[in-house]
Amino acid sequence: MSFSNKGPQSQFYGYPQPCKAPETSPYTEPPANNPIVRGLPLAFIGFLSTKLNLISSFLWTNTGFGTLRQIRDLDSYEPRYDPTVIKLSKNTAESQHNESTASQSPSLSSSNHHHSSATYITLYTSHRTTPTKVIEGLLSRISSSKSHSTAFLQILPEKVLAVAEASTARYAAGKPLSPLDGVPVAIKDELDLDGYERSLGSPLDFTRKEGGTSWCIRKWEEAGAIIVGKLNMHELGLGTSKPLIYFYLQRVYNSTDYQPKDTTNNNPHHGTPLNPHNAPLYYTGGSSGGSAYAVASGLIPIAHGADGGGSIRIPASYCGLYGLKPTHGRISISPTLSLASSNGVHGPIASNMQDLELAYRVLATPDPENPSSALFAAPSSPPSPSIPTNRKNLLGICKPWFESASPSVLSACEAALAHYTSPACGYEIIPISLPHLHAGQLAHAMTILSEISGGLPSPPPSALTPSNKLLLSVGARTPARDFLLAQKLRNLLMQHLAHLFQQHP
Repeated sequence: MSFSNKGPQSQFYGYPQPCKAPETSPYTEPPANNPIVRGLPLAFIGFLSTKLNLISSFLWTNTGFGTLRQIRDLDSYEPRYDPTVIKLSKNTAESQHNESTASQSPSLSSSNHHHSSATYITLYTSHRTTPTKVIEGLLSRISSSKSHSTAFLQILPEKVLAVAEASTARYAAGKPLSPLDGVPVAIKDELDLDGYERSLGSPLDFTRKEGGTSWCIRKWEEAGAIIVGKLNMHELGLGTSKPLIYFYLQRVYNSTDYQPKDTTNNNPHHGTPLNPHNAPLYYTGGSSGGSAYAVASGLIPIAHGADGGGSIRIPASYCGLYGLKPTHGRISISPTLSLASSNGVHGPIASNMQDLELAYRVLATPDPENPSSALFAAPSSPPSPSIPTNRKNLLGICKPWFESASPSVLSACEAALAHYTSPACGYEIIPISLPHLHAGQLAHAMTILSEISGGLPSPPPSALTPSNKLLLSVGARTPARDFLLAQKLRNLLMQHLAHLFQQHP
């Protein structure tokens, strides 16, 4: 990466050198080279892939991973392993590691019919109910419903009630800790929570022997939030929109109009939470499906999620919620180890924008012991909408990519663009070009599968689902040369995006 005393590089750590990438052919939907397999054939191939390298090597090649070798543009780029970009603060006080932003109260206004954090705070401060009563009712509601209980992998009622009673005592004394005090939340089973097991939605045990709680979740606890339990997820977080899955795993619909790419959160080990808006027919999306279910069903207003390829954004979209994929490295999960460290991030899912912001502000408290998180300033207050600015509101649209969506999705997106470009919003659409889009999908899939397979035993454990045994076996076949090419492409794309931001400030 390059730095300079001028331009955005002087304002950021890790900012890529703005550089327009060489022109490439317009994006076209790639062919599905690998066969679609399901049922017993999938189980059989998944088993064989852990025993015979020939099968996983064939699928690796047939997927097109090796085609990155044909991109001569990559010869001019260095590999970039870490995509973290950090804004440097000019004000020392602004960079102090404090949680003052966590004390800002969210607005009571919300278009969602579910209770918000502000609703709970109002009820508590007016003494119309208490955190203890809320949690007692919530635990009863979850345990008495099969669909609700499926969304949770583990709940420790005595521990949860003890936290609620402490919050109740604080409200009785008129000393709540923050706008999150007494608010029920829950976390995806991808992080550590002291006293709980960690399985990543699988039959495997990833619990830290030393115990402890991930940094960002500790911040929620210190703000007084009541963590109800650990939430269901797609096994290992695999099974979202990774391009590799599109090529040779199950499709929900056998039609070119529908390409869900296995975004189900289907979990044969722990059960599958279904979409609360239409449970018999629709999935929540994955891999943070338990998080989306718990919020969309009205059980809690806020949940933790994790995203390495859509795992916050997809279930939030499927369930009509708000999800935030933060800047890479922004939110610390120390001492928890990430299985996909250069791809994965952690963030909130909420029923309204105010709660999304509140949850994020606390999660993003800088961790002085984490090399990336420690460099970030505490989240700052957004500028007031009433403050005039000369900056244009721009929307960059890569038309060939945009128009590759299915007709119903494209229609919804065009309606959204019409709203944003209306006089009420005042956005302007800027046509942009993005090079090597399909190759970028392959580079992402290759990288994340390599990282996850590198964090698990080889061959993949037999207890995993056939699809993930197959995915991990394929990921493990990635040669170092091709992994480096994927990181070169990451650098090319980041530099091109920096060029676009420079061209359209």
